[in-house]
Amino acid sequence: MNSRSPDPSEWQIEPAPMNEMARLKGIIDRLRSPGGCPWDLQQTPETLRPFLLEEAHEAAEAISGADPVKICEELGDLLMNIHLQARIAEEQGQFTLEQLAEGISEKLIRRHPHVFGDGEAKDPDAVRRNWDRIKQQEKGEEDRRPATIRPLPASLPALSRADRVGKMVAEVGFDWPDIDGALGKVEEELAELKEAIDSGDREAIGHELGDLLFAASSVSRKLDFDGEQALIDALERFRQRFKEVDAQLDQRRSGPEQKFDLEQLEEWYQQGKSQQRQRRSSETDESSKVGFDGD
Repeated sequence: MNSRSPDPSEWQIEPAPMNEMARLKGIIDRLRSPGGCPWDLQQTPETLRPFLLEEAHEAAEAISGADPVKICEELGDLLMNIHLQARIAEEQGQFTLEQLAEGISEKLIRRHPHVFGDGEAKDPDAVRRNWDRIKQQEKGEEDRRPATIRPLPASLPALSRADRVGKMVAEVGFDWPDIDGALGKVEEELAELKEAIDSGDREAIGHELGDLLFAASSVSRKLDFDGEQALIDALERFRQRFKEVDAQLDQRRSGPEQKFDLEQLEEWYQQGKSQQRQRRSSETDESSKVGFDGD
C-alpha cells in the first residue's frame, strides 16, 4: 500500500498556479540562507515545536471565534511554521516540502477509494472503517484486529483526549445507551471522590478526581458537545464576569495587603454576571432588528 497511487484520468488534478505559496517558500528559504535572519538560522525543529503548538492553538481559537479575518491570519502563521520545519528538514537531507505534499496527497488518495477508486462508503462511519482498515494494511497488520483505543498525540489536551477515547470505546459498544447513564456515572464518581477526601488519601483523591473528570467528558460526548470548547467558553465567561470584581477592587483597595471577604467578592461577581446577561440580551435584540423591513 505504500506504492504511488494511480492517476485515473477522471479525477486527475491539474496543477494550479500558486504564486503566493511559492513566494512564501522563497521567503522562508531566504531567511534560512547565509546572510538571512540570525533568529531563523538559529532555530531547530525542537526549538520551533512550542511555536508550532502555540500557532495551532491560536488557529483553533480563531475558528471558535468564527472571525474569517482572524482565522486566515492564524492559519497563515501555522503555514509559516510548517514551511520552516520543512526547510530545516531539507537542509538536513531528511525530506522536502514537495515530498511532504506528495506524501499527504498519496495518503488521501489511498484512504479514499470511494472517491478515487471503486470502493464504497455510504456514510461517515463507513469512511472511518475504511480508513482504519487501509491504515492497518499499510502497516502490514491487516490480519490483526487493531486496538480499540488507538494512539493519540501526547500534546492533545486531556479533555479532548478523554472525548476521543470515549468515542473509540463506544465504537465497540462500551457506552451508555443514553445520557442518564453518563449522568449517573458522574454522580457515582463524585460520591467516590467525597469518600476519598474524607479518607485524606491524596493518591485516592487524585484517582477519583481523574475518574470524575473523565465521566464529565462522557456527558458532553453523549450530549454531542465538544467538552474542550465548552470549558474554553466557560473560562471566557468567567473572565468577562470577573472584570467587574477587578473594577470594584481597583476602586476600593487602599494597599496591596487589603483583603475583601468572599461574600463581597461573590456579590461583585454576580453583578458582573448580571451585566454580561444584559449585554447578551441587548446584542440579541439588536441582531433581531437587522434585516427587519417593517410594514
